[in-house]
Amino acid sequence: MTEQNEHFVRVIRTRLARPESAPTVARRHAGWQQSLARGMPGIALLHIELAATGRAPWQPAHDWLTAAAAAPLTVGADSHPFHGGPALAHALACAAAHQPGAYRRALQALDEQIITDTERRLDAAHHRITQSQLPEIAEYDVIRGLTGYGAYLLRRHPGSHTLRSVLRYLVRLTRPITHNGKKLPGWWTLSGPSGRLDQRFPGGHANAGVAHGIAGPLSLLALATLRGIEVHEQHTAIGVISRWLDHWATPQGNGPGWPYWITRDELRARQPAGPSRPSWCYGAAGQARAQQLAALARNDDIGRYRAETGLLTALTDSARLAATTDISLCHGYAGLAHLTARTAADALPETRDQLKALIPRLLDAVAPPDAKAQEHVADTLLQSADGNGAGLLDGAAGVALAVLAAESGHTVSRWDTCLLSA
Repeated sequence: MTEQNEHFVRVIRTRLARPESAPTVARRHAGWQQSLARGMPGIALLHIELAATGRAPWQPAHDWLTAAAAAPLTVGADSHPFHGGPALAHALACAAAHQPGAYRRALQALDEQIITDTERRLDAAHHRITQSQLPEIAEYDVIRGLTGYGAYLLRRHPGSHTLRSVLRYLVRLTRPITHNGKKLPGWWTLSGPSGRLDQRFPGGHANAGVAHGIAGPLSLLALATLRGIEVHEQHTAIGVISRWLDHWATPQGNGPGWPYWITRDELRARQPAGPSRPSWCYGAAGQARAQQLAALARNDDIGRYRAETGLLTALTDSARLAATTDISLCHGYAGLAHLTARTAADALPETRDQLKALIPRLLDAVAPPDAKAQEHVADTLLQSADGNGAGLLDGAAGVALAVLAAESGHTVSRWDTCLLSA
């Protein structure tokens, strides 16, 4: 890693050295203690990765994990992969992989609860499908739903019956569903992308993103396949999703541009709005990685090339790149650098070097060359008025983690399994 990027990571690490040193605006956030996206578990991931790579001692990671577990955790129906017990479990699992025997009892208890919660959610989801009702996004997505639970189980319990049950559910989710006489994709929801009813989305939509859409299940199904874990019709489901995403893609230079979602009007007109900002949550970075993983799972070099050129096109399109206005992991330049490195690590020879060549420029948009400027960027981020500036998805911890991973193309603690990028 360049000294410029190492220094930027050190600045953030110093600002977040201890739970009590975090900005007051962040500590006052409602999700501070239990949120993987915004709070302590996500910040712990930074210190875990620093320790696992030999850049820092383990004590800060332990301090953050201890603080996150200090008050009663939310479990059961009010928890989800990025909040409560499952959020802490992910951070503990990342640390435990490098600290043999550490956190064993806590992880065992959390894993039992997570399996119970996953089975309960699966029962509800199958009942909903049997009743020919449309899903809510939170049923299946990465952040709140069964795909997020599946990501955790793929890491912690890859041979479990529960993981296979999640995969079977996702296979079923890809089958069309008839609603009011109209055949729709099985993941069609009556809400807007927020998960709430939205007048801008009359009749609902089919979400295409990774965070809240069908590209998340595609990633999980593909990653499971690559690890030798398969259920009946898993390959068929991967093909259904990949073809659906490509069907709605629009030509963009030398590659496809995938939409954020398909609305009812777009479905009727058979004309998508077209791609916009590339990012992990929505857009070319996350979708290209999902499509690349799907192609790897299917031994499809044509699909692999198409996915990789889709990312290349998005990152060399000045208009689309200009729509990226922050440096976050979720939807900013840090996320682009991280996913470009991940995609390059598995890319075909024809595209690998082109993708790698883009990473320094993306990192330059994250970490300025001047030390004082880096401190200003970090402090501005940490003092974000919305209270999200210290965390994983929108804050400094996620930015630092992405910078650490971008040049190597991998993560030592595997913190990014919660994003389904690996």
